[in-house]
Amino acid sequence: MRARGVGGAEWQLALPLALAYAAFFLVPLLLLIVVSAFDNETLTTVRFAQWRKFYNDPFYWKVIVDTLKLGFYTVMATTVIGYPLALVYLGARPRWQRLILFVVILPLLTSVVVRTFAWIVILGREGVINQAVLGLGLSPAPLRLLQTEYGLVIALTQIEMPLLLLPLLSVMSRLDPNLKDASAALGASRWRTLFRVTLPLSLPGLLAGCMLVFASSTTAFISQFTIGGNRLVYLPLLIWQQSLVVYNWPLASVAALTLLVSVSLGVLGIAAIGRRAQAHAA
Repeated sequence: MRARGVGGAEWQLALPLALAYAAFFLVPLLLLIVVSAFDNETLTTVRFAQWRKFYNDPFYWKVIVDTLKLGFYTVMATTVIGYPLALVYLGARPRWQRLILFVVILPLLTSVVVRTFAWIVILGREGVINQAVLGLGLSPAPLRLLQTEYGLVIALTQIEMPLLLLPLLSVMSRLDPNLKDASAALGASRWRTLFRVTLPLSLPGLLAGCMLVFASSTTAFISQFTIGGNRLVYLPLLIWQQSLVVYNWPLASVAALTLLVSVSLGVLGIAAIGRRAQAHAA
């Protein structure tokens, strides 16, 4: 009887969270599904015409693919830069670890609008990157980085880096240092220890960070719109255009549901790749 009473109390404690989840996620999701079924902006006819329009148009398919590509490019860039930075953090002294951690979380302490406009200055024709390229003689003319996918990935790599590093550092800081010593005592080199010991044990944190970066970068409307401009059309920009410029709410609902499903499938794909890598390492 006592256990049953405790279980009932736990259920009651979880009830406010369940109600909030239903109010702020399930209800809007159901509204999106209902609105997407209408054929026109006046919401008078239900024949799912906007679904057929969306998925029969090659332009919208290109927008979906470009959105997913942006997420995967950002994940790869943050991983290539973030994992070595995590190794440097683990090998640094406590004073330097605090400094590295502050630099890592600095984008989270800055407004998204401020840091996005800062990247406009950095990526511009007179920005820091072009000044360095011209000063080193790497290019005879300034590079075009604004309103390009390359420039957007560069900016998102810095903006999304905390989402990769924080879970990665959380896992790597709990690794037993004796494992590295044991690997070295058995004759393994530093590279072999890295790929056979450190990397497999840190995969859970790396995968969690990759999933967060993918979900955040594919839905980063402010960065995509400000740095990419109107030349780069991704699903968040398409949703904004259709809902607040054209006022085609059914098509905007279709695009929003497509974004939700696409991001979910991308996260599941990253998780599946991680599980396969963990099984192979084991």
